[in-house]
Amino acid sequence: MLFVWSHSVPSVFRPLDSSGEATTDQVSFEFDGVAMRCPVGTSVAAAILSNSDSAFRRTPVSGGARAAFCMMGACYDCLVEVDGEPNQQACMVTVRDGMCVSPMHGAAAFDEASA
Repeated sequence: MLFVWSHSVPSVFRPLDSSGEATTDQVSFEFDGVAMRCPVGTSVAAAILSNSDSAFRRTPVSGGARAAFCMMGACYDCLVEVDGEPNQQACMVTVRDGMCVSPMHGAAAFDEASA
């Protein structure tokens, strides 16, 4: 028996563009003080990986370098600071023109007011 889904499909499950044409529209952003460019719609993680070999963050305990790993928001290895907001998953954030991204160094400060 074939089940037909009667509800609309969430936008996260939209089909990929299969036209074969890459977008030529670019956005500019900054990572750790270095100006970078990437296609519109690129995640911060993909943009950094395609422009740099820098670490996304350093672990609080050993200071070990980390970068994007799973690219789907499960591992938290890609945490960065985006426009002054710490602990952002780079793989889940889309680059915006003029965005300033910084690597995370150690543990982020805890803000009790927002807890």
